Amino acid sequence: MTGTGLITGDDGKDRCFWHGNLPEYLRYHDEEWGRPVTNDIRLFEKICLEGFQSGLSWLTILRKRENFRAAFAGFRLSKVAAFDQSDIDRLLTDAGIVRNRAKILATIGNARAALNAVPEGLSELLWSFAPVDRPPLRTGAVIPAKTAESIAMAKELKRRGLVFVGPTTAYALMQATGMVNDHAPECWRATRVNAR
Repeated sequence: MTGTGLITGDDGKDRCFWHGNLPEYLRYHDEEWGRPVTNDIRLFEKICLEGFQSGLSWLTILRKRENFRAAFAGFRLSKVAAFDQSDIDRLLTDAGIVRNRAKILATIGNARAALNAVPEGLSELLWSFAPVDRPPLRTGAVIPAKTAESIAMAKELKRRGLVFVGPTTAYALMQATGMVNDHAPECWRATRVNAR
């Protein structure tokens, strides 16, 4: 993102500019992006979807998210970790998802790695990289693509055997799951990200 600009919606609310008033983005911005996620299944889903998004628009992933959930057993770690060649073949022919062999294999491998190498659970591990006492964004501030924390998170995830989790993907994960609050200061969601 280039900065903390705003866009005013049809409802008169000021929001972060990046959603562009597209219905899927608007709903994602208002209901999900930046809200704390601590459930291991939902965190694993976010890791996988961020990996699938690499090189594509997030809108493509949002529009296919329910298909991804169905194809990957709701992102339940033990189920995905047990996928075999027949599942890989099935996924490669599923037009409802992104049919990228490397990303499909990464998702299965990441489930296995998370089960075997993250005994404390994804939530505890991932949230250990959330910045402490990070000041709120200033108007016009440039939002980074990666930070020292996302670099450290990516390094640790890779050390534990996960793939498609570089520093930029890790920072997008941190933004999406509320580990950082990158809503524009004047966005109506900026002070409400913890509200459920």
